[in-house]
Amino acid sequence: MLVFLLIIVVLVVGVLLYTVATYNGLVKLRNRIEAAWAQIDVQLKRRYDLIPNLVETVKGYATHERDTLEAVINARNRAMAAPSGSHEQAEAENVITGALRQVFALSEAYPDLKANQNFAQLQEELTSTEDRIAYSRQFFNDSVLKYNSKIQAFPGVILANMMGFKAREYFEADDDSRGPVQVKF
Repeated sequence: MLVFLLIIVVLVVGVLLYTVATYNGLVKLRNRIEAAWAQIDVQLKRRYDLIPNLVETVKGYATHERDTLEAVINARNRAMAAPSGSHEQAEAENVITGALRQVFALSEAYPDLKANQNFAQLQEELTSTEDRIAYSRQFFNDSVLKYNSKIQAFPGVILANMMGFKAREYFEADDDSRGPVQVKF
């Protein structure tokens, strides 16, 4: 009888330890996703801050390119207004990337703009920021993959459902905006 009781106690303790370890692992992965999103958010805000300076610099050289400049500002405003971490924000960020490509393409048509030191510096900073955003997206999506795999695999799926852990969306670029901004001089 004592052996039977001991076996039941060991099984109960084992199940409890497994449950605690699984729950803590899910919380750790969820927190990693939140931290990864915070890094993306930092880089996006940096890009938002650089865009008005870029537009002002370009305005001085390309006054009749108003539509292109307004598209960049509108894309920036739309992205800033989108709910953080949402699919809407991912789409808005893709629009910004495309609009920035159009602004950088203007430098080819305006040699004085291309030679402007301020424009070149802003272009370099934005390109660097785009690279950081791409890296941060990759880290975020890797974290989402690990988390989603853990909450969807057996037996973790049982605990995840009981504790309200939900699958997360990837932060994906659309086909037109994949890759960094191309800068050609």
